[in-house]
Amino acid sequence: MAETQQAIENLLSETRVFPPSEEFVAGANATASIYEEAEADWLGFWRDQALERITWFEEPTEILDDSNAPFYKWFSDGRLNLAYNCLDRHLDTDGDKVAYHWVGEPGDTRTITYRELHAEVGRFANALKSLGVARGDRVAIYLGMIPELPVAMLACARIGAVHSVVFGGFSSDSLADRIQDADARLLITSDGAWRRGSVVSLKANADSAVARCPSIEHVVVVRRTENEVAMEEGRDLWYQDVVAGRPEDCPAESMNAEDLLYILYTSGTTGTPKGIVHTQGGYLTGAMTTHHYVFDIKPDDVYWCAADIGWVTGHTYIVYGPLANGTTGVMYEGAPNFPDNDRLWQIIEDYGVTVFYTAPTAIRAFMKWGDRYPDAHDLSSIRLLGTVGEPINPEAWIWYHEHIGGGAAPIVDTWWQTETGSIMITPLPGAVVTKPGSATRPFPGITADVVDEDGNSVPLGGGGFLTIDRPWPSMLRTIYGDDARYVETYWSRFEGRYFPGDGCKRDEDGYYWLLGRVDDIMLVAGHNISTTEVESALVSHPGVAEAAVVGRTDAVTGQAVAAFVTLRQGVEGDAALLEDLRDTVADKIGPIAKPKSIVFTDDLPKTRSGKIMRRLLRDISEQRRLGDVTTLANADIVEEIAAKASTSTED
Repeated sequence: MAETQQAIENLLSETRVFPPSEEFVAGANATASIYEEAEADWLGFWRDQALERITWFEEPTEILDDSNAPFYKWFSDGRLNLAYNCLDRHLDTDGDKVAYHWVGEPGDTRTITYRELHAEVGRFANALKSLGVARGDRVAIYLGMIPELPVAMLACARIGAVHSVVFGGFSSDSLADRIQDADARLLITSDGAWRRGSVVSLKANADSAVARCPSIEHVVVVRRTENEVAMEEGRDLWYQDVVAGRPEDCPAESMNAEDLLYILYTSGTTGTPKGIVHTQGGYLTGAMTTHHYVFDIKPDDVYWCAADIGWVTGHTYIVYGPLANGTTGVMYEGAPNFPDNDRLWQIIEDYGVTVFYTAPTAIRAFMKWGDRYPDAHDLSSIRLLGTVGEPINPEAWIWYHEHIGGGAAPIVDTWWQTETGSIMITPLPGAVVTKPGSATRPFPGITADVVDEDGNSVPLGGGGFLTIDRPWPSMLRTIYGDDARYVETYWSRFEGRYFPGDGCKRDEDGYYWLLGRVDDIMLVAGHNISTTEVESALVSHPGVAEAAVVGRTDAVTGQAVAAFVTLRQGVEGDAALLEDLRDTVADKIGPIAKPKSIVFTDDLPKTRSGKIMRRLLRDISEQRRLGDVTTLANADIVEEIAAKASTSTED
């Protein structure tokens, strides 16, 4: 038997621990026993969650059908409707409870109760039916963060149509690609969207896309910014007109648990975007269960997931999970720094937000802007914090804990993907001692492993490839229209196990530390080094707000570490700081990981979901022709970084 070796070096050590307070433990939704109970009968655990949380039209008697792996089915003889679960069943007891506090970027607000949301969804569902949309039809949605976005999703779910939400920051080309792949027959958009005080012309982008999409029969347009737009007679209809006079009641279609609910396309920074398929019963089971336990949701919580509904985080933890659990949520339309850098903290103070969930990228931006912005607001209502989207640097975790959580609120660092549908690895607050930067352990009912190149489990203390070892209810069912790509992408690397493409290490306590995409692992002098660990070492320096690291070709070591660093306000990037940063990395990790080059930059190239585009940084470091930048939120910064990199000094 071959000796098991770690595939990725475990170089960065974090020893700080944060146990939950006795008060939090006493009232927590999850107790430590939930892990053993779920593992003793993992199928029974998921069966119980599905039956106890969901209102079924016909309760399932089957749990998991694994006869055609990896095309798994969950609760396949059950029938339900997600809009009914999110709205109708709350009306008798909680109809007047607030579903959403909505805040527009210009300052306008709306408070929408469950009863009001139910009525609006019913009207729009009837409008969709009048336009010929039927069960199984695909509907594309291209909107900003306005209430009509969840309304449109729930209206589709109500009548059995399949929605495909496209992030409002995407270009017309990206929209057209997704419409064409889904063969959508109707598009829902708006005249425009507010972003940092300016209007993003969604309708103009939509018109350009639809010109290449013959499947589109109608375009429904929401009035939001009142900018002038072209309306094609017979095709384009104002949302306000199509819902006017429609009845509020629309029968909820009885859907099989394995019927298609939505298609959500990955951002597709390289290659063709993948249409991730999620179905009904298993997805809702995962969404509701994780939302309840991970965020310790109580009936009086004011919960804010500060993501965009255009991403899976918004699907699961702004729309389906919170509404099905009867939670009051916050939605915000605009940028976190408009009109000033304290916009989010003002909203938390205004609405008494108790649970706040955001991305490490945003947290590092908050750090860069300075402590004075959150410190100027009363954030004492917050009792729980969450992070999502990428591994969080320990120092960013500490800043979040101290300045946003008041040094008391537990932090749930969550790992999951568009493909997984719901959170997979996370601490359960009140049941798990947390460590800054670690997602700690798999959610109850989930099993994971860290393996080497040959699929052998790496001993504790080592790093390798993350795998999920058995199916879970909210998992993707396939890639839309491409079963072969589904198998090849996710199930071929390690037989019988789902491979998400991420590196991971486990410490001696068995805690999981995500290391980012395996494509980002650097091979330096024979050592596989994670970009995440080097970035965390750089961010531990008090002058650094954010860092991105890539490997570039080196004649001596094979690859060398190239770093791109954003400094906190008031910090000057000079030669002394360069050496200090190199020494910091050597001290935290070891000399092998010292950056050979460091470029100071005002920003880093990021996708519109906030993820750093290391591919472009590699192009810059290798002095290659820059790749496609159409998916970037800040494309101008790429040329600036390239110019600085060409004049940077090396160790």
